[in-house]
Amino acid sequence: MTLQADRIAAALNSLENRVGDPPDTALILGSGLGHLADMVTDPVAIPYEEIDGFPHATAPGHAGRLVLGRLGQARVAIAQGRLHLYEGWSARDVALPVYLLKALGARQLIVTNAAGGLNAIFEPGQVMLIDDHINFTGANPLAGPDEPSLGLRFPDMSRAYDPSLRALAMRTAEAEGITLRRGIYVGIAGPSLETSAERRFFASAGGDAIGMSTVLEVIAAAHAGLPVLGFSAITNVATGGPEQEPDTIEAVLANAAIAGESLGRLILRLFDGE
Repeated sequence: MTLQADRIAAALNSLENRVGDPPDTALILGSGLGHLADMVTDPVAIPYEEIDGFPHATAPGHAGRLVLGRLGQARVAIAQGRLHLYEGWSARDVALPVYLLKALGARQLIVTNAAGGLNAIFEPGQVMLIDDHINFTGANPLAGPDEPSLGLRFPDMSRAYDPSLRALAMRTAEAEGITLRRGIYVGIAGPSLETSAERRFFASAGGDAIGMSTVLEVIAAAHAGLPVLGFSAITNVATGGPEQEPDTIEAVLANAAIAGESLGRLILRLFDGE
């Protein structure tokens, strides 16, 4: 097994002379939210295929590019499109972008995703601030050889989503008049959507929103010492009740775009305030 540190070094080497000043903040954008990268000024876009040893994105709504530039007052590095277990990538593959973003100099990470609303009060098109998560993927990116150069073998996850960043997001949303739900994100492997019984189970287990990403990246971020702020774009009702309607990827992406408008405004305001 190739060590993660060696993969990071190879990726960095292939980016030599293509990356300017170190980014202040890194972002990973989920399904239907890639347009947030369009807010970047003076962008430099690098397809994943041009980064040595980097997996490529195949999921709908994921461009598969590293975008460097500015958002507001901050320099950013954006993973426009992420990697998923259901594409056939390993947990270590999914986590690789997090370590690369940290190696580029990022000091904090914002993750976004599209998620179904387990909580009955959530509506498609709304945004949820992630307070915590439950990892139901059955995978962990830290399984395998210990690499002390990347982080602690047993990183603490009790504050996986930084309390100070969450408080800032709530203040900013209130100032902008944006409705910001809060809750627990449940991560599953996918790609099949959940059965109605599974949705009821996940809700009873404490979940408010459910999706097929994010949790492995946040584990890697905790391992790497990166504070994390997370948001879910609520794309569909996923309560598993008798009123449950079938879901389509077209509706998911459409509602992600609606939530993305509010999320884009919120994220841009966060950077304007820095």
